[in-house]
Formats: sequence, structure tokens, C-alpha cells
Amino acid sequence: MSSSTLEKMIAGYMSVPMPEYNFTWQGGEPTLLGLDFFKEALELQKRYLPEGSRVSNAIQTNATLIDKPMAEFFAENNFLVGVSLDGPKKYHDIFRVTAGGKGTHGSVFKGIQNLKDAEAAFNILVLVNSENVKRPKELYRYFRDKGFKFLQFIPCVEFDKNGELTYYSITGEEWGNFLNEIFDLWYRKDSRKVSIRHFDAVLNYLVLGRYTVCTMDRDCRQYFVVEYDGGIFPCDFFVKEELRLGNVHTTSWEDAANNPLYVDFGKRKMKLNNECISCKWLPFCNGDCQKMRGPDSNPETLSTLCEGWQLFYEHTMEGFENLAATLR
Repeated sequence: MSSSTLEKMIAGYMSVPMPEYNFTWQGGEPTLLGLDFFKEALELQKRYLPEGSRVSNAIQTNATLIDKPMAEFFAENNFLVGVSLDGPKKYHDIFRVTAGGKGTHGSVFKGIQNLKDAEAAFNILVLVNSENVKRPKELYRYFRDKGFKFLQFIPCVEFDKNGELTYYSITGEEWGNFLNEIFDLWYRKDSRKVSIRHFDAVLNYLVLGRYTVCTMDRDCRQYFVVEYDGGIFPCDFFVKEELRLGNVHTTSWEDAANNPLYVDFGKRKMKLNNECISCKWLPFCNGDCQKMRGPDSNPETLSTLCEGWQLFYEHTMEGFENLAATLR
């Protein structure tokens, strides 16, 4: 992203009155931009931040390029760092390799150690794929024993050109069984010690009646994606030309928000299959992420993970209700 596009994005965003401005830096691998890029971004944020408002930054990274200066910068500027780590070396290095085919587990841990030394805030994002999905207990104990107390488990669901699941993706049944085994370990000893993002989201809904993850919500208008050239899109899973909402150089955020493409995209979330409408777990997924509804994202197709979500909620809801009662 050029400096001119970066400034246009930040200045335009901060011209819209709101109490807090949230930036999440993603890629590809965003740390490839180097530390100077993020220093420039923060200078622009300070320049354009309206009086009385605040700004937050998060970054999603594989952590292999996080050296001590970068870690210290993230800590000093209150970045929340999401680190991709798919488990022990034997699982992580199956899919997360360098261009030369070497595993990256060791490099990731060097980055994590730098974050720890700098006292930077970070959490662990686990892509649950066709290999590590088979070992939920091993994965959970590994993260817990390493002292990682903030975890997100992200299901890997990708489709090939024929509309079939790729070899590294998971099925709905695998996802449900995986989550259930994680929940049982977490519920028994760690519900007040370890934060698991989706479990937190379920409790937020039960206690406060609000959604804190977009996959559970009734509308997909949660944020905007800005590509390197300034192109604006509705979601990082839907950076498609037919969903281009404009460009930061020529489009205001108000116009992007009111774009009929964006409005329709958000409302498609609740165009549901009849099975969804009659499902008792509908309030907890509202049809799931549109991406999970097949390669064409047909709004009326069941989520690939539907079976898994049903297995999960059937197995865990009594426990969640007990925790919710103590939280209330």
C-alpha cells in the first residue's frame, strides 16, 4: 500500500464521527511491510484522530518476522497481535512452511518470545485443518501448558474448482467433535483461566444478548476491507470484483456504507434454508458465515459446518447456561 493510499484511508475513516476507530492489519503477511509502514500509519492516526475519540490497532501475523524492535513497537502502541500457530511442530509444520518447504514452527516461537519479552498483548489463532482436527485434546493441552490463555479456533473450509472440499479442509462432523472435546477440557478446569473466543461469544449472547463475532450475527455489515490499491470490499472472504464498493481515493465511507451492494450483502445473511428457520440453535449462528454456504455462497444453502454446530450446541449448552448463570 502506498503512502498516499494509506493516508487517504486513515483520513477518510477518521472524518466519520465515532468514539473509537479500529484498524486490523492483515495480509498476506502484513509484517512484510516493515516497521516503518506501521510507524507511518500511527503518525497519520495521531494527525487525523478527532479530539475526544480513541484508536485501536490489531495485527494478524505468522510472527516469523517479529524481531525485538517490532515487538517493542507493538507493545508501546498497544497493538493486539494475533499469532497464527496450528499446534505442536508436527502439526504446525505440515501446512505452514516457507517457500523452500521448511517448517516455520521455530521461527514463530522466536517471534512469540520477542512479544513476551516486550510484554506485548497477543493471542493465538489456530487454523483447524484436516490434520490437527484429529487431535483436539493434544492441541488444547499444548496451548494451555505453553501458557497461552487467549485462543481462537478457526475452521478451515475451502472449496476446489469443482465445489468440493479441499484435502486440507474439515467437515461439519469433525468440527463439532473437535469443539466438544475442547469444551469438555476447558469447562472442567479452565473456564475462568483460558479465553476461547467462540466460547466467550456464546456467553456474551446468553448473558448480554449481543453478538461479538460476525459469524453469529444477523447482518454481515461489520467492517470494510481496504486492499493495497485502496479498493473497498465488504469482507475479507469476499474480496471479489463484483462486490467492489469503491476506492478510498474516490469514495466516501458514507457512500460505501450506503452502496446497494453492501446493503444486499449484509441482508443476505438471513436468507436462510428452511432447516435453519426451524432449528432451535438458529440464534447462535443465524445460518453461519456466508463463506461456509458452499463455493457460490448461496444464501439458502446450509453451512458446510451445520452438522458440527448442532453437535456442539447439543453437547455444550447446559454447561454454557450454568456459566451464564454465575456470570449474571
